[in-house]
Amino acid sequence: SILDLYYMKKTQIVVVGGGAGGLELVRRLGARYGRSHHDIILVDRNRSHIWKPLLHEVAAGSLDANMDEVGYGGHGARWRYRYFNGTLEAVDRDKQFIVTAPMFDDEGHEIIGRHRIRYDYLVLAVGGVSNTFGVPGVLEHCLFLETRQQADYFRQKLLNQCLRVSHISETTSQSPRVRVCIIGGGATGVELAAELYNAAESLKNYGLEVFDASRLSVTLLEAGSRILPALPATLADAARAELEDRGVHVMTGAQVSEVAEGEVRTKSGEMIGSEITVWAAGVKGPKLLSSLDGLETDAADRIVVRPTLQTTRDERIFAIGDCCSCRDGRGNRSIPPRAQAAHQMATSVFRNLNTAMRSGDLNNLKPFVYRDHGSLVTLSRFSTVGSLMGNLIGGRMAIEGRLARLAYLSLYRLHLLAIHGRLRGIVTIVLNQINQIVRPNLKVH
Repeated sequence: SILDLYYMKKTQIVVVGGGAGGLELVRRLGARYGRSHHDIILVDRNRSHIWKPLLHEVAAGSLDANMDEVGYGGHGARWRYRYFNGTLEAVDRDKQFIVTAPMFDDEGHEIIGRHRIRYDYLVLAVGGVSNTFGVPGVLEHCLFLETRQQADYFRQKLLNQCLRVSHISETTSQSPRVRVCIIGGGATGVELAAELYNAAESLKNYGLEVFDASRLSVTLLEAGSRILPALPATLADAARAELEDRGVHVMTGAQVSEVAEGEVRTKSGEMIGSEITVWAAGVKGPKLLSSLDGLETDAADRIVVRPTLQTTRDERIFAIGDCCSCRDGRGNRSIPPRAQAAHQMATSVFRNLNTAMRSGDLNNLKPFVYRDHGSLVTLSRFSTVGSLMGNLIGGRMAIEGRLARLAYLSLYRLHLLAIHGRLRGIVTIVLNQINQIVRPNLKVH
């Protein structure tokens, strides 16, 4: 078509995945090159972006995602890139195009058919999915917090359970509790456990007058010897003590053997009752990545990349974020799936794409060097713990309290600056502060 011929004359950069790394990358590429001689395309199955570390707040109802999400269409118009609503299905490396799957509405009618998109450079930033490690019953009986839709579903299920318990308590002599089991003692599991108690204390102000935190029973299971293995042991112990003070039952060394309806079983034979079970125990690449026209993947289905973040078998394809398997350049340690890693990778690929388009040389790009700025975990409004500047001092600068809370909030503000630019980012931060004053403390719809 005439439109195809028009875009054939341009250098086409396709980024698949609008997460923390992908969205920042297309923003910077669009701002740098515009649409005169370049065509920057973002492909994502969702129509809006929300920062993944916030999903536990969306799930608990503490954050209204409608206020914090970024629509790809409007963002693309502002930053001069194109947005295509689709799901990656295949890659043809010889002909240099990707294939997106057909899209259907709720009634099963086709909206958009299978589609081909040409690329000169391709960046895969599709993120990761939960690693179930083959545990029986996880897919059938567990909830996940990988997407906005999953977080919304968790919130609705939680509210329904709270309403049921509140009604039984009000009309009978029984004293039931909402039983939640969170499998995985990393940042997501710990933050969700704390946020649930914050939500429970607020529900009495939203129509559930006989419901409070005492009606909530949260069990946190961790297969390892302690929760939060990315933090120093002293901070992990402090976080555990804070959780237990709130009422969370923390079980370490508890490896799950099976998840059944209303029950979680461990290898030691313990059985934990649960109406809502959340799996937050690990991250792997989407299964699709292992079948993308011969691109190399590791045992966790993540794309193996060179030090420059180019894939090992195709120099025109890059991978960033949770979907890529990358070493840190200072040893044999794999780079952890964190938002800060995705941000740094986006910056590195942006610079390498600039070099490649300026010189035409894909064999002389700069290697990616990961700088560990530490880890921070928020326990809702109760506390925040973490370590800063991991590369500089070995991750031993432990911080807690107000300083840690300020640092944690700064991470999201830096993300807003990265995806909106300096001016719009500052305006967005100010508006968020105003919204915190005027909007409800809990989203119950």
